[in-house]
Amino acid sequence: MKTFLAKKETLPQPKWYLIDADGVVLGRLAVKVANIIRGRNKPTYTPHVDTGDFVIIINAEKVAVTGKKEAKNEYMSFSGFVGGEKYRSLALTREQHPEFIIEHAVKGMLPKNALARKMLTKVRVFAGATHPHEAQNPIKITV
Repeated sequence: MKTFLAKKETLPQPKWYLIDADGVVLGRLAVKVANIIRGRNKPTYTPHVDTGDFVIIINAEKVAVTGKKEAKNEYMSFSGFVGGEKYRSLALTREQHPEFIIEHAVKGMLPKNALARKMLTKVRVFAGATHPHEAQNPIKITV
């Protein structure tokens, strides 16, 4: 019996999934989303082919973290200049740009290559409860 390898030409139309992040632990959400956009939830999963689906995440501002991570977790950015490091706490990031928290967690769970950067474009994160992708008829799933 031969091993099945998916090809870009034979892939089915990708599905759209909707996840409500209200009260869901960040790490568990990120694992679920990373597996869906990679296609690991399908029997046709092939590591070097993008077999994944699209994911819409709503209520990003209400995602939960455990322990003291709200105060202790920091996100670093670097401008490229001397002394250009900036640190933001998770609490401050949640106020200013709540979508970044989930995007950053999902990005960390993907491989570090060009295919993963392409897969990351299939994640749509929204701070509130509304999203502009109703026409795609997303399938609501729980984490």
